[in-house]
Amino acid sequence: MLTIDNAIIIGLTFLLAGLVKGVIGLGVPTVSLAILTATLGLKPAMALLLFPSFVTNLWQGLVGGALVDILKRLWLLLVMVCIGTWFGVSVLAVADARTMSAVLGGVLAVYAGVNLLRPQVPAPGKAEIIVSPLVGAVNGVLTGMTGSFVVPGVPYLQALGLPRDVLVQAMGVLFTVSTVALALCLGDRQLLTVELGATSLAAVIPALIGMVAGQRIRRRLSEVVFRKVFFCALLVLGLYIAGRASI
Repeated sequence: MLTIDNAIIIGLTFLLAGLVKGVIGLGVPTVSLAILTATLGLKPAMALLLFPSFVTNLWQGLVGGALVDILKRLWLLLVMVCIGTWFGVSVLAVADARTMSAVLGGVLAVYAGVNLLRPQVPAPGKAEIIVSPLVGAVNGVLTGMTGSFVVPGVPYLQALGLPRDVLVQAMGVLFTVSTVALALCLGDRQLLTVELGATSLAAVIPALIGMVAGQRIRRRLSEVVFRKVFFCALLVLGLYIAGRASI
């Protein structure tokens, strides 16, 4: 049941998540999932992120002029994301919540570490037709199990050598498809209640307010420094979630 304390936590979480996205162009699902899992639990966190993630990423996925090219190149990856999400949610529905939280913490820590160290991930080259569906499947399974859309999908998209604007749009497409697939699969498994859905819809407002504020802050703040601080904090939070769930 939604309490005043929980409503405050949810509102502030999405305000912060939107602010991060406004500054660096990503972060609503990741930030909200990390904080809400640490405070409210994994399954509610996954349901609550759905509407804010969809709204903030849909525009990113549609704008840029490369949507048709992205879909032609990545359609198999996206199909496998949907299939993998179904399998992942099936595991989530019967698995121990602490175990899934530990997996989420590990995924967030890996994602933060990759962004801090920025290793050179080799391009798949001619193997792309094989690698893309494999990456999509793994990304989908982890999405269904933990609610995180980013590993290994984002590092893989970065490895494709896409122009910056196309990469940003491709990530928006990946996140939007992942959000829709997750919503449908959670609903199918009765893990998305009317109350959680309504709360998620209401959370769009602080997320958008945070995005506008973040865009204004970006003009006065070094994006490079902010990214480092953000991913350092995400690394610590991921390790905390994994550690707490493992005890």
